[in-house]
Amino acid sequence: MMEPSKIDEALKDDAWIVAMQEELNQFQRNDVWTLVPKPSHKNIIGTKWVFRNKLNEQGEVVRNKARLVAQGYSQQEGIDYTETFAPVARLEAIRLLLSYAVNHGITLYQMDVKSAFLNGFISEEVYVKQPPGFEDISNPEHVFKLKKSLYGLKQAPRAWYDRLSNFLLEKGFEKGKDEFEMSMMGELKFFLGIQINQKKEGTYVHQSKYTKELLKKFNLDDCKIMNTPMHPTTNMGKSDDEGKVDQKVYRGMIGSLLYLTASRPDILFSVCLCARFQSDPRESHLTAVKRIFRYLKGTTNLGLLYKKSNDYVLNGFCDADYAGDKIERKSTSGNCQFVGENLISWASKRQTTIALSTAEAEYISAAKCCTQLLWLKYQLEDYQSQTY
Repeated sequence: MMEPSKIDEALKDDAWIVAMQEELNQFQRNDVWTLVPKPSHKNIIGTKWVFRNKLNEQGEVVRNKARLVAQGYSQQEGIDYTETFAPVARLEAIRLLLSYAVNHGITLYQMDVKSAFLNGFISEEVYVKQPPGFEDISNPEHVFKLKKSLYGLKQAPRAWYDRLSNFLLEKGFEKGKDEFEMSMMGELKFFLGIQINQKKEGTYVHQSKYTKELLKKFNLDDCKIMNTPMHPTTNMGKSDDEGKVDQKVYRGMIGSLLYLTASRPDILFSVCLCARFQSDPRESHLTAVKRIFRYLKGTTNLGLLYKKSNDYVLNGFCDADYAGDKIERKSTSGNCQFVGENLISWASKRQTTIALSTAEAEYISAAKCCTQLLWLKYQLEDYQSQTY
C-alpha cells in the first residue's frame, strides 16, 4: 500500500522486489539493452526506480508498479538526443470520440500497451548505468547500451510514436499480431484521471475522484460550500498593497484546476482569470482560487452527459468581453463547439492584441471559434461521418 521513496525501502519489501523484477523481465523480452564495458569519453546517463501504486476509478490499489527511468536531465543535445517532438491526442479528440460512439451505439473498450516506450527504437548511441539494486555482480562497472528507448529519455515519446505509426501504416490500419504486448482493460471507465460511465441512455464524463483528491490535497475538504465559482462583480487586478502568498502553492492550485476543466467548463473562465496572476499572487487572488474550490465542494459529481442526438450537426458559439482585462485593456475571447447536443470543446482566453473596438474583439473571437470548428470538421471526416 505504501509507495517507497528510496530503493533501500523497496528492497525490504518482497512485493516491490517482484514489481522491479517484472520491469526488468519486460526489458529482456523487448531486447531493450545490452551490457557492455563502460566506454571512455561517453556520457553515461544515470537510472533510478520510480514506485507507484496503480489505482482504479474507486481509488483502490490494484497492483504495484516499479518503473526504471533514465535521468534524462543529464542528456546532452546533439549527442544523446536530437528531435524530441511527438504528437499527442487532444482532450477534444477524446470527447469527440465519446460523442461519436454514443450517436452510433458503439461501446468503447480500452487496451494498454505494456511498457510502451520500450518498443521505440532510438538512432542515437546512448549508455545508461545499471539499475540500482540489480547490478551485475560479475561486471559491476559495465553499463547498458540502449537499443530501444527508456522512460525518462527526452526522445522516448518521439521514438515510440515513430514505431507505432509506422507499424499501423504498414498494416493498413488492420489489427496486427504479436508486434506489441497488450493488456485488455475491459470497458472504458477510467482514462487519464477522467471517469467515463457508458450507459444506454448516454455516456457520463466526470472527474469526481480527481476533485475529491484536490480538495484533500489543499486541505479544503471541510470548507464551506459556495454556489458559484466567482462573484459576478469580481474585479481582479494587481495590488501592491496586499500581502504576497506562496507562489508554489498558488501555481499548484491553478495547474490542478486547469486539468479539471477537461470536464468542467463551468469553472474555466474563473480559473483562467486567476491564472493571470501566477507570477505575483496576492491574498485576494488566493481567496478567489479558494472560492473555486468551495464551489467544487458542492458540485463534486458534476460532469458532461453525452447522449444520442437526432440532429447530429456541428455548431459553434463565441463571444468577447471587450477590454475586460483592467490591467492591459485586452479583451477576452470565449467559444464553445457542439456536435449535436453534445459539448465537445470550449475555451476562454485573453486576446494577444489590444482590440480598438467591440467589433474587432468579436471578430478575433469568431476567428478562434472557426479555427476550432474546422479542426473538428476534419476529425469527423476521419471518422467517415457525412452527417455533420
